[in-house]
Amino acid sequence: MTRVRNYFLTGFVVTAPLAITAYLAWSFVGWVDSWVKPLIPARYNPDSYLPFAVPGFGLIVALALITLVGFLTANIIGRTIVSYGEYFLGRMPLVRNIYRALKQILETVFSERAQTFKKVGLVEYPRKGLWALVFVATEARGEVRHLTNGDDSPTIAVFLPTTPNPTSGYLLYVPKDDIIELEMSVEDGAKLVISAGLVAPEYQAQTKALAEEALAAQPARKRRTASSLPKR
Repeated sequence: MTRVRNYFLTGFVVTAPLAITAYLAWSFVGWVDSWVKPLIPARYNPDSYLPFAVPGFGLIVALALITLVGFLTANIIGRTIVSYGEYFLGRMPLVRNIYRALKQILETVFSERAQTFKKVGLVEYPRKGLWALVFVATEARGEVRHLTNGDDSPTIAVFLPTTPNPTSGYLLYVPKDDIIELEMSVEDGAKLVISAGLVAPEYQAQTKALAEEALAAQPARKRRTASSLPKR
């Protein structure tokens, strides 16, 4: 029975992520289809003349339309239309705040020039002796930088994620000297947060040191090998 239980747990660990991923992907496709397909004319909708529904057709149409809108927006006429649309939205008291916030968030996420999280660190939070995992963003800017930056230690913006959902959290401004940078990648840090500390990446400092020693000793080995060859 112990072996059967171990086999079951092993199979569950292997199949559960695959099943959950497939379910989420299928649900997303169905959600997009439910929004887009009713807007497609019947003569262009394959569901109207096929005996079965075509999953993903609405998603393909949505991607094509979004790409077309981006293409039209890239020229002068499209930018003019978008500017007029933003002008009218800016005149609406409640809508303009929602639109500007969403636009700024999406531009920050999808912009290639945006600085993404590149390092993981530890800070003492919410009090000394308690350590919290944070994602290091960038140095403070604007008014925050003017009011908080010291002469010796600049202030750094860090994101403190919550467990098990790392997409929500807190923005903290911490002195650079108070941040302990870790060697783990951002992906490993996210896994650590999602698993509530159960999935921890291995500490690679010893492996890194051995690799550096081997790399430093490689030219010496080559010299010894070359000197050991018989001279003609």
